[in-house]
Amino acid sequence: MTELAVPTSRPALLGRALRLEYLTVGWNLIEGVVAIGAALAAGSVALLGFGIDSFVESASGSILLWRLLAERTHTDAEAIEAIERRAQKLVALSLFGLAAYIVVDAVRTLALQEHPEPSGVGVAVATLSIGVMWWLARAKRRTAIALGSRALEADAFQTTACWWLSLIVLAGIGANALTGWWWADPVAAMGMTVFLVREGREAWEGEDCCEA
Repeated sequence: MTELAVPTSRPALLGRALRLEYLTVGWNLIEGVVAIGAALAAGSVALLGFGIDSFVESASGSILLWRLLAERTHTDAEAIEAIERRAQKLVALSLFGLAAYIVVDAVRTLALQEHPEPSGVGVAVATLSIGVMWWLARAKRRTAIALGSRALEADAFQTTACWWLSLIVLAGIGANALTGWWWADPVAAMGMTVFLVREGREAWEGEDCCEA
């Protein structure tokens, strides 16, 4: 995908951010349904986690849609700032929730020694997700910096986390299929939680994450 130039006027920036979030919600709903279906067919815990993460990302995108649409109807700066803070905390909670799920799922997989089967559909959706999530994350971050929106920046990080998880799913399925290293996927996934918790904490505390 070609990344379009970021507009300079605030109404145009809001419109761009809204389009990015609509795309995020729509893509992740489809991705989640396909990934969970493939996971159930293959008995893959990694794909199941990937599918659930897609719905978490859709929830985060919906929160940002609420925040961005609210700015169009509120001209009071204090009201917009209050909505921004609430949106930040909701995005932070979704990051914490995703991290908690990954830990529980990874520990369960290691304890039960579950071996996910290779899935052609899973590989295809994860491969597509790598390209889409990379483009979305970059576009959201640039727009967040231009808008000065910490909530949108936190959502951009969550999209980046989805990109990493797409790579992890591919690596896990590939390692299991080629070498029998069934444990590679849950171990790698647990490493992601460090970044998720850190970004969630910064979003919750309202740290400025929109610096160039």
